[in-house]
Amino acid sequence: MATAPIFEKTTFREVMAEILHRITEGPWGPGTLLPGEVELAEEFRCSRTTMNRALREVSELGFLDRKRKAGTRVRMAPIRQARFEMPIVRAEVEKTGASYRYALIKREILVAPDWLRARMNLQVGGEVVHLLCLHSANGEAFQLEDRWINATALPQALHQDFTAIGPNEWLIATVPFSEVEISFLATSADAITVTYLDHKLGEPVFCIERATWWQNAAITLVTLSHRRGYRMTTRY
Repeated sequence: MATAPIFEKTTFREVMAEILHRITEGPWGPGTLLPGEVELAEEFRCSRTTMNRALREVSELGFLDRKRKAGTRVRMAPIRQARFEMPIVRAEVEKTGASYRYALIKREILVAPDWLRARMNLQVGGEVVHLLCLHSANGEAFQLEDRWINATALPQALHQDFTAIGPNEWLIATVPFSEVEISFLATSADAITVTYLDHKLGEPVFCIERATWWQNAAITLVTLSHRRGYRMTTRY
């Protein structure tokens, strides 16, 4: 009886490439239960850490379903993931050839309201910086930014006036992030939106809500409301 060949695949990328080949070209068809990590690491002649990383990456591509105790199985149908780039609004506007302008509408320091504290798991009595900003393209409103910054995690925000630079650009230059949550939603235009964007009261508004954390500490929550006709596109 012939034995399975031993592959001298040692690098992470080589191991990942071979796993993908076995899934897409055979013999690991849909529904196949893969051998355990230890057995695979021995076959591929790589460390268990390398094998674990390769399986995790292939799983994130949508080809594998990994469950504790149940093992790793090839999905019946790969899950495709759409990836959206979240550009700095200045770059997004200037990329179209338009002239960008930023304006700070409101800046206030206050104790985190209950809804925000619950949403971001903030400490009771903690201060936040609340900002309302308008981004324009060729003199016309492009995006309304409603942002909250956790001053407990980022106390330097208390001393930043945000008149010359937008909070998103400042945050990118000040602190990294380890976790991001993004939601796309349609809301009804309220009085503030009507005032600064070209919308009628109650009209649907395309919004992006983004929350970021750094090492389990909440950093910021922002809602970006866009002008009529705004479009976000991805390809995968």
